[in-house]
Amino acid sequence: MAVLTPLFVAAAAAAALAAALISQYGFDLQPCVLCIWQRWPYLAAIGLGLAAIALRRAPARLAPAAARALTGLAILAVLVSGGIGGFHVGVEQGWWEGTSGCGSTSGTDDLNALRAQIMNAPIVRCDEVAFSLFGISMAGWNLLYALGVALVAIRAMLVQSNARPGA
Repeated sequence: MAVLTPLFVAAAAAAALAAALISQYGFDLQPCVLCIWQRWPYLAAIGLGLAAIALRRAPARLAPAAARALTGLAILAVLVSGGIGGFHVGVEQGWWEGTSGCGSTSGTDDLNALRAQIMNAPIVRCDEVAFSLFGISMAGWNLLYALGVALVAIRAMLVQSNARPGA
């Protein structure tokens, strides 16, 4: 397996994280709980992709198979982020309820403590679209992006395995 596929997956995951952070810190679009959850699998995909690249250079006999497995796990991590994005779209559209952390920061029964918590922390609801482009929310774009990245990477892995039987 060429080093390009795990590099592509790691770079695509890094680009998705960069877009999320630029949206948050550059355009003040504060993330909700589900937005944060969509970021973690991309971090895993970066690590797995880089580990696959490092293994590819290892002299061990099982290194190519292990590199393919790590690349497959990196692709799976990207798909997990897309799956969370798909769930988030459903919450935004009202198709189903969000998680307990969506829009609620309360963890207390004390009315004064709850009031102070609400006044001090911005509540970012998962069921409200903070930004959309062409009618698609950021969670929807993440779903489409993750599917696209996964399809390209899987296709590349299949082409590489067919080009070199036994590899």
